[in-house]
Amino acid sequence: MKKIEIKIPQQYGSLIGLLLLGALLSILSPSFLSLSNLMNVLNQVSLNGLVAIGMTFVILSGGIDLSVGSVLAFSGAVLAALLKTGLPDMLAIVLALALGTLMGLVNGAFISRFNLQPFIVSMAFMTMYRGATFVFTQGRPITGLGDTGVFVASGRGDVLGIPWSGIVLLAAFFITAFVLDKTVFGKGIYAIGGNAEAARLSGLPVKRLRASVYAISGFFAALASVILTSRLDSAQPLAGQGYELDAIAAVVLGGTSLAGGRGFMVGTIIGAFIIGVLNNGLNLLEVSSFYQQIVKGAVILLAVLLDRRK
Repeated sequence: MKKIEIKIPQQYGSLIGLLLLGALLSILSPSFLSLSNLMNVLNQVSLNGLVAIGMTFVILSGGIDLSVGSVLAFSGAVLAALLKTGLPDMLAIVLALALGTLMGLVNGAFISRFNLQPFIVSMAFMTMYRGATFVFTQGRPITGLGDTGVFVASGRGDVLGIPWSGIVLLAAFFITAFVLDKTVFGKGIYAIGGNAEAARLSGLPVKRLRASVYAISGFFAALASVILTSRLDSAQPLAGQGYELDAIAAVVLGGTSLAGGRGFMVGTIIGAFIIGVLNNGLNLLEVSSFYQQIVKGAVILLAVLLDRRK
């Protein structure tokens, strides 16, 4: 008798998992489905979601970026320092985003130019950028950044009850999903992730594409830093620690292969919501933060195991 196998695409499996997790938490905690809590979840997911969007580009290309948390911290610190000088908030935000993009580009340039292992290079830059943040801030938070303008709205404002950070996340998702699916640039990223040598022989600028995905990752890490700095009304030298692991977990849970070349942006967003809903649910159930770390580690391990099955 022939064995029948039913294969569910990873992104659909992740969506089913998210819905089941939400259903379980709604039973265990009636307040989970309240409008205020759902908006809180969206607010919480926005940071990891933005970092994970940038990470998706990198992983699709066959790389990895461990420096995103440190890029976030340094960009946020520079943003806070610029705001303290009285610089207009829009100009300060643009400069912070440019800085994050440049930091990512430097990371990618080393990887592509010298053909180095992304894991090692990004870990080195993670350490250097974190050290630079401590030097820049002298190990102290930068506080008192003001209470008006676009900067404040980015992390603390809302439109009809929907947090601005959530709107930014959704806009980023639609734009990047279009770029990956409909543009030559996006198809090039899939190509170098699937087979870099074949992509090179077909005429694609592999080194330039590889460097560009790290610049994109740096941009989204800096964008998350704007929201986080606004939300805290301060820049913390330890900001962003562990964000790289959450982002990688979100990307892989959403169905993107760690080997590169396969994946979808919608899966990344679903993966980010799985992690955000899990964190929110554990908080509502008053689970100790110590146990939450164990659960988060188990989720990351599950993500890797799912990736190996592809």
